[in-house]
Order: sequence, then structure tokens, then C-alpha cells
Amino acid sequence: MEVLVVDDEVISRRMIENTLHEGGYQVTTATNGYEALQILKQRPIQLVVVDWEMPVMDGIEFCRSVRSGDSSRYVYIVMLTSRSQQSDAISGLEVGADDFVTKPFDPVELIMRVHSGKRVVAMESRDLMIFALAKLAESRDPETGAHLDRVRNYCRILALHLQRQVRFQDEVNDEFIRLLYDTSPLHDIGKVSIPDDVLLKPDRLTTDEFEIMKTHTIRGAETIESMMEQFPNARFLKMAHDITLSHHEKFDGRGYPHGLAGEQIPLCSRIVAVADVYDALTSKRIYKKAYSHSRAKSAIVAGSGKHFDPAIVDAFLDNEDSFIATRKRFRDNPTCSNHGMPVTHTPFEFAPAMMGQEL
Repeated sequence: MEVLVVDDEVISRRMIENTLHEGGYQVTTATNGYEALQILKQRPIQLVVVDWEMPVMDGIEFCRSVRSGDSSRYVYIVMLTSRSQQSDAISGLEVGADDFVTKPFDPVELIMRVHSGKRVVAMESRDLMIFALAKLAESRDPETGAHLDRVRNYCRILALHLQRQVRFQDEVNDEFIRLLYDTSPLHDIGKVSIPDDVLLKPDRLTTDEFEIMKTHTIRGAETIESMMEQFPNARFLKMAHDITLSHHEKFDGRGYPHGLAGEQIPLCSRIVAVADVYDALTSKRIYKKAYSHSRAKSAIVAGSGKHFDPAIVDAFLDNEDSFIATRKRFRDNPTCSNHGMPVTHTPFEFAPAMMGQEL
């Protein structure tokens, strides 16, 4: 990641630059706040280390200008200062500085402060990207809003249960759960590529139409892959890719697109499969009424070892009350209907009108 270093003192600027280089950062430099603003207009830099006292434009005025601008990205600002009064820190925070390092600076402390900023920027970039993709899906698919809220919460319930199981503790940590919650709403992002005459069809799909519909997994994964090329270290994109590609795989190997079986299927996808199917079964569609929890439960249990990972079915059974509570909390808006809207075909064969079409 690139850091903009702003300091009018040559020696100080070079010391900061060398420290950040050793910390693995690319560095661009400026000698005052005005010069730094011009650089930010031309380059997508989101981390800045700026000195407080400089000619032309000091650090305070620089912060104020950055925060009053119309940039679509957040710029994290670490301010270097020889001032140590609490009132000075308050003044810096008021104009938009995110953190402070006292001069003369400790190289280790500076790196730690910049690392913290990098995490903040990464979180913002991730959340914005997920939001943008989710809005893209929403433009084509009515199964958004409450559906996505329910699915992500069902996934978190299941993952929290698995975290307490010895066999899953190495994989299901707090970060896994957080990423699963954030990225599970993207599971059907590939449906934006499905033609209207297939995606919007209110009746049973033909065999050929079903084959087209199935491509939403690969198309969605390809969308995520293009982002992974730009952000190869973004772990949330890896999970989003796995979920998008594999949430229709089946534990017995009869799913799609690649016929994976058992633990060949990423754990995140096996979790989403149960959450997504449960919500499809308990939701009203043009072609079916909403199943009761009891009936949906029977369908999930019947799919254990076939469609679903038995360990995740067990987690579902141990958390029925939480599923029911989540269903009530994120109830569909009763004033809304699917009439005139796209029909997303159910992912499970237990919906009578769509028997055999497991979407």
C-alpha cells in the first residue's frame, strides 16, 4: 500500500520514508500540505503521514481541506507533532486527524500507527465493495433486503455453533465468522448475468433454461475473480468467491457447478447452503406458500448427508430457537409482493412447483 509522507524537513522526511519502506510500504513525498492535496487529487492514496508545522499549508489546514473535500474515498491521516498538550491533540482531532505520533518518532510506533490506518482503510474498502455488489444484485433479484439479512444471520448462528466444536476450531475463528456474515449476501451475485426471460420467468424452467440459470455460480465467481486480481491479499474476496461458486454444491457430490463432495466444498459454502435453503423454504413465493418451521426442518434433516453437511444440519437443529427468532425479527414486508418482480427459483427440491430445479 502507498503512503503519502508530508514534511518540509528533508532529514525528517527521509527518515519517515526509510521507516515506511522497511515496513513494506510504497512512499510518495510532499513538502507541504498544498503539494500533498494536489497529489491526492491525482492518485488514489488513502494513507497519509503529515507533519503539523509546515510552510505554505500546515498539517492542520491540510486535514481541514481533506475532510471538507468531496473525495469518494476515506483518507487516513497520521499527524506528526512535537506538541504534547492535550489541547493540541483535541485541535488535531477536531479538524480530522485520525492518529498522532510525537516527534522525534519511534520507528516501531510509527509503523504500528500506519498499520492501524491500513486496517481501517481496508475495512472501508471491503464494506464499500460488498455494498456495491449487493446493490448490483438487488437491481435484478427480489430476494434481497430481509432475505439477505436472514441468510447472513442464519450463517452467523451456524458458524458460532461450529466454533465451539473441536473439529472446526482451527478454521472457524472470529474473523471467519465476521467475513461469512459480511460476504454471504453476495451468494447470488451472478444472477445479474442471467437473461430476463430466464430470471424473470414465473413458471417452471425448461431443462435448457435451468442450465442457463445454473451458470450464475460461475458468472458470480468470475466477477469476484476480477477483483481478486486487483486485491490479491483481500481475504474477504476469497470467501466471497468460494460462497458464490460453491453454495449449490451438494455434500454427496450431486450439486453444481463442479460436483464437489464432502469437505471438497468450502466450509463457508456448506454453511450458506443450509441458511439459504431454510430461508427459501420458509419464504412465500408466487409458486408456493411459506413452509412452517417444522416442515422446513424436516426437509433440511432429510437432506443431511445428501444435500447438506451433517455437522451443519446438527448445528441447525441445536439452534432452532435462534432461527425462529431471526425469522421473526427480519420478517418480510407484508405490503410487498412478487407480482411484477423477478422470480428467483428456490434452491431446493422440496418446493413442489419447482421439483428437481434446485436453485
